[in-house]
Amino acid sequence: MFFFVGLAVVFGCVFGGYIMAGGKMAPIIKAAPIEGFIIVGSAIGAQLIGNSVGIFKGAISGMGKCISGAKWKKQDYLDLILMVGKLLAVMKKEGAVALEAHVENPDSSAIFGEYPRLLKDHSIVHMICDTLRLVVIAQGNLDANAVEDVMTNAIKTHHHDELKYQGTLSSIAGALPALGIVACVLGVVKTMGAIDQPPPVLGALIGSALVGTFLGVFVAYGVFDPMASRLGQIIDEEGQVYNVIKHMIVGTLQGHPIPLVIEAARAVISHHNQPSFAEVFDGLRGK
Repeated sequence: MFFFVGLAVVFGCVFGGYIMAGGKMAPIIKAAPIEGFIIVGSAIGAQLIGNSVGIFKGAISGMGKCISGAKWKKQDYLDLILMVGKLLAVMKKEGAVALEAHVENPDSSAIFGEYPRLLKDHSIVHMICDTLRLVVIAQGNLDANAVEDVMTNAIKTHHHDELKYQGTLSSIAGALPALGIVACVLGVVKTMGAIDQPPPVLGALIGSALVGTFLGVFVAYGVFDPMASRLGQIIDEEGQVYNVIKHMIVGTLQGHPIPLVIEAARAVISHHNQPSFAEVFDGLRGK
């Protein structure tokens, strides 16, 4: 919702102010399709040159996230804590070997099955299962600090990969003003070819050329640069789920009491998504 409000404010202020100053929209409307085709098309082509298909698709998907917002909400964080908590409770009660059925085939796990939305996210499932698989193999005899290092590195790698999508949007924002100048120069070249035309014709041609520069700067700093910034915020927020998993598993391996494990997990969640201690504790007790 805020995305479209912001977009409306940007367009309203720019074009509203232009019209209030006596400007006519006709020249911009007439020139915008061709100038936009040159600028945006070449910006997309440049990103196809500079990125893999996966990163490019991720950037397009990231634009959708700027509209929809972060994927995980308060209920998802509560469900995640409960899901990991139940798996760790199995380990404490029945031993590490009892986790094998859950981590080797999470799709058939009764615990994972309680939380279908989380089960659909392969990154979350792999983070949990890959770590707990180490616990199973080592029969519970693992150094908690070593496990923490492994998980921290895995989270950093995942976060670094996600930020590549933001980088692509930032690259588009950075390229658009220059590509707007390219479109403008082509417009000037076209104008030079009609130098024998009367002033009204030349004026229209020069105005069309300048629309290219305007569009490049406007779309860069009014649309793509804010989107890149917003995507970075969303990536940071969505990355909190992995820190929840890390703190719960590591805290349990370190022998910390359940209340401390819960509080450590809650502490890495933004306040607007943070479930209360009572909600988590009651959920783990089956209330």
